[in-house]
Amino acid sequence: MALQILRRLTSTLPMTNITVSATTNTCQQHLLHTTTACCEIRKLARLRVVDNSELGKRAMAEGRPPRCIHVYNKRGVGYIGDKVLVAIKGQKKKGILVGLKQNQKPKQPKFDSNNLVLIDDNGTPLGTRIHVPIPTVLRTILKEKTVAKGADYTKVLAIASRYV
Repeated sequence: MALQILRRLTSTLPMTNITVSATTNTCQQHLLHTTTACCEIRKLARLRVVDNSELGKRAMAEGRPPRCIHVYNKRGVGYIGDKVLVAIKGQKKKGILVGLKQNQKPKQPKFDSNNLVLIDDNGTPLGTRIHVPIPTVLRTILKEKTVAKGADYTKVLAIASRYV
């Protein structure tokens, strides 16, 4: 009787894989992950450098993309225009998020990868060109942060070639 109940449960539980042995009447349960991968920018999230900085090009060519160490905001989750600290090639560098995989607010584009532009401490980008289109919303976001924080983030907008 208990064996029949366990067999019915195996057909109705999509998240677990239950193995039932008829000879010993034992039950083993193996849990499977059915949730989707997290695509938010949190600690240890992999990012893609989209400018032509030498450090970024070497890291992406070797297949060792930078990882987020810290997000500079109160929420702890990075959004478009937020400043992050990344570990790249054994160094700590700062960067600005210019495109994200996660669901965005209305009228903001969703990208296929988590894009990053490397900057130095005063907001000057390390590269001279951004290879991918960046959202036009970034113009207003970075201009507000330039006034509030004192760093000059408008230089990131100046090296962008395309906007979406």
